[in-house]
Amino acid sequence: MGGTMDGTKRQRRGDTRQRIQDVALELFAEQGYEKTSLREIAEHLDVTKAALYYHFKTKEEILVGIFEDLTRPIEELIEWGRGQPHTLATKQEIVRRYSDALDGATPLFRFMQENQATVRDLRIGERFKERMRGLREIMIDPEASLVDQVRSLSAIFTLHAGMFAVHDLEGDPEEKHKAVLEVATDMITQAHAGTKPAQDEA
Repeated sequence: MGGTMDGTKRQRRGDTRQRIQDVALELFAEQGYEKTSLREIAEHLDVTKAALYYHFKTKEEILVGIFEDLTRPIEELIEWGRGQPHTLATKQEIVRRYSDALDGATPLFRFMQENQATVRDLRIGERFKERMRGLREIMIDPEASLVDQVRSLSAIFTLHAGMFAVHDLEGDPEEKHKAVLEVATDMITQAHAGTKPAQDEA
């Protein structure tokens, strides 16, 4: 019985941590990181500041936790991509998986977009740059022309733009998501064709 109770307690702790992150990100997005206090987060959760402090000591710890949780699929994708050949199929799969990863982290990336100055001064700014460097490494062939390297990078940023610029366009959200993915895939396909025209594309 003791094992079950411990397991339940761990589950509750996990739920509380998740709730803290969800509420904090909502408040950060609504009123800005700097204007949100730990006390406000605790009040919205209906818990004491001491209870919040048990999980996170600072706002930055909360934000770093959110970043690590929501961008874990991106880090896993980078690790996977480093072990794959630089084929067209690999690059298209990277684009597809990255699109899914961004979809799951949209609230975080919207916050980062709207609070760029704050993000630059926090640890997540440098960690985000590390993720971007990792993506660049698995997407770009070293021998590619500058134009094709730019095309590869543009495929990544097309997916980013899909979370913001395309958001205001008319149309079904799912259709817009597919359209952005199609454009990004076209760009990486064109970049690969320019790099290795004679290679088997399969």
